[in-house]
Amino acid sequence: MSWIEFTLRLGVALLLGSVVGLERQWRQRMAGLRTSALVSTGAALFVLLSVMTPEEASPTRIAAQVVSGIGFLAGGVILREGANVRGLNTAATIWCAAAIGCLAGSGWFTQAFIGTLVILVANILLRPIGYRINQQPLKGTEVELCYRCSVICSSKHEAHIRALLLQAVNPSRMRLRALHSEDLESTPDKVEVEADLVTQERDDAFLETIVSRLSLETGVSAVSWQIIEEEYG
Repeated sequence: MSWIEFTLRLGVALLLGSVVGLERQWRQRMAGLRTSALVSTGAALFVLLSVMTPEEASPTRIAAQVVSGIGFLAGGVILREGANVRGLNTAATIWCAAAIGCLAGSGWFTQAFIGTLVILVANILLRPIGYRINQQPLKGTEVELCYRCSVICSSKHEAHIRALLLQAVNPSRMRLRALHSEDLESTPDKVEVEADLVTQERDDAFLETIVSRLSLETGVSAVSWQIIEEEYG
């Protein structure tokens, strides 16, 4: 293989990997432009090594090792926050960037460009569709959402805050699964009150209402809510 062909294949891998990474960088993900570009370029280099090794009986053997080895790098961007898992899409994108590099390193430029286009379609066009599906009611499915409402208040107002949380939940379609308090070690006179609410109908507006109401109470210094898990019955 001439150095011109080598440079061309490597350049295509770098370009297409950068295109894929640009979308991740635009969305402020951990693995962005440089990561995807380097993954694609590195995969191309490994494949080029096998192509330039005449005695290699199976040029795809090194590519197969790239496919399995990239999992360690992709696993580094997956984060677990309580019961939530983040970074799966970014990890999958890194894996796809390696596939593009393998195609470019093998000289399959058209297929590499098509693969890049499909990855961008999946990350850009399918994103709003997935978001719209997530906004649909969960009633009739086996999925239950669990909201966690957290309130940091002074110790002397703890009982009042707990009572307000109970009053807010009673008329709603949500079920109270847990309500507990914990003293904050960093601030002795502060308490964190947490309420876990389970529902089959997503209702972010209801949680916003509770948060807004509690934030006006005397002694409350911070209020927040989050979706902590999806349960399957």
